[in-house]
Amino acid sequence: MARAATTSDVFNAIAEPQRREILVLLRSREWPVTELAEELGMSQPRASKHLRVLREVGLVRDRKAGKQRLYCLDAHGLRSVHEWAGGFERFWSESFTRLDSYLQELKQERQGE
Repeated sequence: MARAATTSDVFNAIAEPQRREILVLLRSREWPVTELAEELGMSQPRASKHLRVLREVGLVRDRKAGKQRLYCLDAHGLRSVHEWAGGFERFWSESFTRLDSYLQELKQERQGE
């Protein structure tokens, strides 16, 4: 039986497209939840829920500034994603290197004809 999806780890948290959109916005600066919600066209409670999940897995931090909370990206939390994706980067890099070698061989063969 399949395990129920949780948001207790980074991979599950970023599986949600709106959370990824939040992370993209937070790359540039701190945002109050009200502005994030407006920018993304969602309600403030919905944005707060997404931010809570992202905070719980260590992808965002918040700080109190007057009556509002400001959220910022904590990219250290993405390390596991980066390391996992790095294996695929190596795969594609090696594949492109092999393809380039093959194309160079074809080119030399045609020049020799």
